[in-house]
Amino acid sequence: MRQGKVEVDMSKLSAAGDVGPELPKGTIVWQLGQHDGSDAEFADAASGAKEVINVASSTLKAAALQNIPSGLRGDTNPELRITYKLDKLPVNGVLFRVSILDAYKSVPQMSVFSNRQLSGIIQIAGVSGTDSKYSFRKTYELYIPKEQLVVGTNELKLQTARGIYSSDKEDQYNWWTWDNLSLEALQSPIKEPIHGSYVLTGTMVNNKQFYFDEGAVTHLPYIMKWLGVAYSGNIMRTSCASDVGRSCSNMGDYYKVLKDYNMQAVALYLYTGDIKLKEDGSLPDDAEEKLTDYFEQYSPNFQYYEVDNEPGLFNRSKAVNLAIADWLNTKGKSIAPHLKTVAPGWAYWPDYSEKSCGNQAGTVRQCGDPDGWERDPKQRDELEEVTDLTNGHSYGDSYIFSNGGSFTENLRTFGGAADGLGKKMLTTEFGTSDSHVDAYQYGASERTAAVFDRIMRAHIGYVDMFVQHAAFFKNFSLFKYGFNLEEHDPAKTEIYYTKQGEDSRVSIMRRLDLAYATHGAPLTYQITNKDALADKLVYVRAVDTSTLEPLAGSGATSNKVLVNFVNFEKTTQTVSVKVNMPEKTVYEGERFGNGDTYEAARSYITGKKAEPAIEFTETLAPGEAVQYILQPSSEVADAAPQGLTASAIKGLSVKLGWLEAPGASYEVLRADGSGGSLKVVATGVRGTEYIDRNLQEGTLYTYAVRVSGSDVMSEKTQITATGLVPLDRSEWKVSSNVNTEASNPLSAIDGDRRTRWDTGKHQASGEYFQIDLGKEYSVEAVELNNTLSAYDYPRGYELYVSDDASNWKKVVSGKGKLEMTRIEFPSVQTRYIRVMQTGAGGNYWSIHELQVYSRD
Repeated sequence: MRQGKVEVDMSKLSAAGDVGPELPKGTIVWQLGQHDGSDAEFADAASGAKEVINVASSTLKAAALQNIPSGLRGDTNPELRITYKLDKLPVNGVLFRVSILDAYKSVPQMSVFSNRQLSGIIQIAGVSGTDSKYSFRKTYELYIPKEQLVVGTNELKLQTARGIYSSDKEDQYNWWTWDNLSLEALQSPIKEPIHGSYVLTGTMVNNKQFYFDEGAVTHLPYIMKWLGVAYSGNIMRTSCASDVGRSCSNMGDYYKVLKDYNMQAVALYLYTGDIKLKEDGSLPDDAEEKLTDYFEQYSPNFQYYEVDNEPGLFNRSKAVNLAIADWLNTKGKSIAPHLKTVAPGWAYWPDYSEKSCGNQAGTVRQCGDPDGWERDPKQRDELEEVTDLTNGHSYGDSYIFSNGGSFTENLRTFGGAADGLGKKMLTTEFGTSDSHVDAYQYGASERTAAVFDRIMRAHIGYVDMFVQHAAFFKNFSLFKYGFNLEEHDPAKTEIYYTKQGEDSRVSIMRRLDLAYATHGAPLTYQITNKDALADKLVYVRAVDTSTLEPLAGSGATSNKVLVNFVNFEKTTQTVSVKVNMPEKTVYEGERFGNGDTYEAARSYITGKKAEPAIEFTETLAPGEAVQYILQPSSEVADAAPQGLTASAIKGLSVKLGWLEAPGASYEVLRADGSGGSLKVVATGVRGTEYIDRNLQEGTLYTYAVRVSGSDVMSEKTQITATGLVPLDRSEWKVSSNVNTEASNPLSAIDGDRRTRWDTGKHQASGEYFQIDLGKEYSVEAVELNNTLSAYDYPRGYELYVSDDASNWKKVVSGKGKLEMTRIEFPSVQTRYIRVMQTGAGGNYWSIHELQVYSRD
């Protein structure tokens, strides 16, 4: 074929194929056109082709094909109805295939209805409208269950579908041409209800951008379940960095959670900015040792390893990238035989003269070594030749940029695509920033929402696996950010809205995840309100994840049944469905729907009796997606709530918090003292927190929590009721008489125990740290936390207070303690507090976190 200036023999291009299970063989029911890379046998779409075609035999003659349009277009011929007869129902359902030759870059959608029930919406990737000189062709496949078929005359309706936020202005851009279309009766049960393409997706959950710590671990399952990616073998990015201290502190626990939720991982660990290769071009010993240690610790739990991250943008060496790929293919795969290597996360950065980049050293200015190598497809291909999967980062609509787009650049690297990209693709970053908006010509009513919807749909169309940039990350976030996850209740996780009045990235991602990225054997179902849903874009997907193959390396499996309801309409829709479950038993589990917080979106469901069908009725808001995560009640083991904490709140009360455990409600138990008998003080607690009020001052209390009806209790926690609570630090001003340029005093009150204020030298008498509380409070204690710098405690201290920061009064003095120094004193009214270090020692004086306690 020929497009633009580049002539390509498409027959010589290979196809990577789907990452999912092999599709069963089928018997042709009908086929329209030949798979020959041409639409010449069809009518010109503008020449009066018919909207209804009757297929009386498995193939049509040439004259009849001339009545069939060569594709669909939203503003001129948006629909094709194909009628055909079945003498008997195919017991395994049918498979619809459509081979796309060309499509507009808008990511047009093909909705497919079988007898007026929605079978699916195919997301079609295209490069028409870009300057790409290479074509992208792909065959999309859609499973249609036998329940959507009848004996006798059937109708398959194909329609163009606008984006959920778009107006009729988009119609002229929603077009594609096809090579051929077919319907096959499957000869054996399908392992996966294929929905256009088989895709895997996920995000990255870390703390403060870098840390895979306890906070990241506790939030991870909440995020995966809320987004709808858990249990299906989807993929998360694990990029703890070798050059960031404590970045990998809880990596083992993190990988265990991924295994427990049947999730894969693409890892990135080795920092490449300071590597100097040996004379033979291999990695230096210290780099090899870092990789070896990481692989020996964690490699059973990740399936993919990414060579580098945006090497041109971050001024990295091609030779170093090649050396890493060589290590991965030799030593890495000897440690982890299941490993698949992934090309660097391409940013396709040009040379420095065209667009500058950071990380410059010395007088040479370059973006990568050699300068601009990441933009050059021939140099990228050197990495593509030695890795198993390609990559490519994209944000907003950058994937279709003529220069630097992940879609267009990969077509340039591989010389086009005869049936999907010639190499499987794992995109380790995609998303939108807060400033991205959808192209104006599509007429979107919510442009910041529409641009995220479009980029994710594009990735469904041309990528195999793709990871949203990060769950908590300024300007790109799914959820509200800016706090320490270690100090945050994951049940309080809240959706981040890019723009007021528009849909959120979370809502969009959930909708598309539930429609395209939940996997397992299809469960049969019957829609009982068919007439109400006729020709409506309401999608039902029910799968049994226990049929999925164990994950490579980790051997992870799942026993969950996932039942999803997705409303692609702009109006509220009610769906009633009977789903045939794998077992005739009672099921229970979680339901996730709309809600701005995790605890509002989630509920726990019990007593779902399958005989073997369970009936579901859901009223779905526009664009809403609902998922049930179920398993037989007999398989739900009693589990103790984890992470029980107790903290003082105002008024001689204690606030308890814990991590969720399977069950609809909880019981709280309390004992006076440390050895007393625990007694139930609260039942039917629905959330994961409880406030115990009206306690006795000075009394030590012991608490535990358990799921209602269970005897398995959490670990105990103790607290003495004092009435003292930490003050809100948001309005504080802090300072020091020690050089603050080297160490910012704000680091002592930023909620992150990894950061700190310190003296920058051996501690000496006379150094002080000062707090302006913003207004007067009655205070009784100050706490200095240096747990992560255990020996950096003050060898001596004096605490002063002041009303005006000029006249100071000493309140108390003493000696600091290892890891934590708590300074207590009689209640004093003050606005300013100064902690003076009076000792001397060979360590810094460091404060990682400082709290002031009051009864106010």
